[in-house]
Amino acid sequence: MAAETESRPVPAALPPPLRAWFGVLAALAAVAVAVLAAVYAGHGEAGRADRWVMDPTADSVRPPWRGVALAVDFLGEPVGAAVLVLAAVTGCLLLRRPRAAVSAVAGTGVAVVVATLLKSLVGRTIHGPGNLSYPSGHTAFLTALALALALALLPAGRPGPGGAAGASLALAAALVAGAAMGWAQVALGAHYPTDVLGGWCTALAVVPVTAWLVDRIADRIAERRGHRQQGYQ
Repeated sequence: MAAETESRPVPAALPPPLRAWFGVLAALAAVAVAVLAAVYAGHGEAGRADRWVMDPTADSVRPPWRGVALAVDFLGEPVGAAVLVLAAVTGCLLLRRPRAAVSAVAGTGVAVVVATLLKSLVGRTIHGPGNLSYPSGHTAFLTALALALALALLPAGRPGPGGAAGASLALAAALVAGAAMGWAQVALGAHYPTDVLGGWCTALAVVPVTAWLVDRIADRIAERRGHRQQGYQ
């Protein structure tokens, strides 16, 4: 029984069939983040693309939808985000997916840090000079969490679907999460639509790389343990 447990592979944070797909996607997302940053650097008002989607300075939503937007927004606030991450980690550990748990924490953490740094570098503001807006950290957080969990837990990480199907499932999860939080941010006037797009792309650029690093580090630790065990024998 012990030998069977040791030989059982640990589920990856980024399944090998999806690495090529999401490597390309991460590169494209990083380019999109950079392009948007260059276009809107130093701006303090909505661009043409923003006004075409929704005017973020207007009172866009009324009750009861405003309540929904506030509830979704809370998921990106420190308390709400901590509760979500804790629930995600607990679920991953109960499912015996330790790499998924680490990827969920690392992916969201790195995405938020990158979004925060970009805000200072880009200098785009909304509702006054003190409110940095690009990219949306709330959108980056929720997208990153959904994508990290989808890559490791959805059927994309199992032998069933091929690379394209698995990538589509994981990307759909990221799209739904990003769209929900993005809508809330724009509806509440906290961000421009292009800020939301930048936050979504930030998560897509960061999470696959972070998940790959989690797998690399975990594999090396497992190899070292294996060598030590062989040495003891």
